[in-house]
Order: sequence, then structure tokens, then C-alpha cells
Amino acid sequence: MVSVIGKKVGMTAIFSEDGKKQPCTVVSCEPNVITQIKTIATDGYTAVQIASVEKKEKSSNKPEIGHFAKAKTTPKRKIVEVRGFEGEVSLGDSFGVEIFSEGEFVDVIGTSKGKGFQGVVKRHGFSGVGEATHGQHNRLRAPGSLGAGSTPSRVFKGTRMAGQTGNERVKIQNLRVLKVDTDNSILVIGGAIPGHKGSYVVIEK
Repeated sequence: MVSVIGKKVGMTAIFSEDGKKQPCTVVSCEPNVITQIKTIATDGYTAVQIASVEKKEKSSNKPEIGHFAKAKTTPKRKIVEVRGFEGEVSLGDSFGVEIFSEGEFVDVIGTSKGKGFQGVVKRHGFSGVGEATHGQHNRLRAPGSLGAGSTPSRVFKGTRMAGQTGNERVKIQNLRVLKVDTDNSILVIGGAIPGHKGSYVVIEK
């Protein structure tokens, strides 16, 4: 598994050779740098730390500057730790969209858009209680019964109720890479990926 940090630019659509319209997402990927290699001997497990997106040195503290200096690179804004990183890697190695090829499938990890506190209809797809007839005037989006009164005399954990919606780590699998623009460091991925415009995502292959 190889991962790359990217920034969601937005959605658009492209047309295939047979004239079909394909919705897609544009992701900008600045060069990623390997800033730390963790081993069982030193850390108790194996992992590779990758970093991307330039950060001003005046906005970084001394520990951050020293950490990135070991990899002979400038401070970065986004850091991700990846387990099971494939291939031989060395501290300071740089890579980008060139590791992807058109037509292959990737997984995209991001933080979904936060919707705030929402009711059961929007959060879980409930259809409401009953219909609009027979005197029901304020029950269309209500959750309905939450359980029996005498036994168990409580609401079970995990019951689908209203609450915070979105703003969660989401992984979308098996999205096709439609275009790879190495000159502009851009990936065009078929379909939608989690997050708002300008949010960071991790692309796994």
C-alpha cells in the first residue's frame, strides 16, 4: 500500500470516448516527502511518516524544524503515518502523482462535511411517523418510540437517534483514476470523495 496526501480542489465532469458523462473530483497533490521511518526496534511497530504542503518556517516551532531537517526538507503542514508502506524507502524520498496510472483503482480517506445536530430523517433516513392525515400535524419527522417502558426501562446504546452528523473519518474504496497530470501535480478521480473544497485527503493505491 502506497499513500499520497492531496488537497481536494472540487468536482467537475469529463466525457468518455463513447460520449458518457463521468462526474469526477480533482485532487491537487504537492510532492510528498518521507520524514520518518519507524521500526520495531525503535518504536515497537513499523510505519512510514509522509508529509506534504509547505509551511512557513516562522510558523513552525523548533522541534518541528528539527524533525524535518533530519529528512533534509522544509517544514510541512500535513503529516500522515502509513502502515504497510510498500517498497524500499529512505528518509527524504519525494514522490507525487507519478506513482499513479490512469485506469487503476484507489481508496480515498478524508473527513466528511459536518452537518451539525440533525434529526433522524436526515441522519438515518427515517420516513417519519405515519402520514399527514388523521390529525397528525407535528409527527412527520419524529423518531417514534424508543423502546418499552417497564422492561428494560431505558434506551439501549446504539439506538438511532438525532445527533451530530458528519465530520467523521470516511474511506471511499475502489475509485478509478481517470487522469494523471504530472505537469500540474493533479489527479482526476471518478466519483465523489469525502470532505469540502480545500480539505486534505489521503489517496491509497
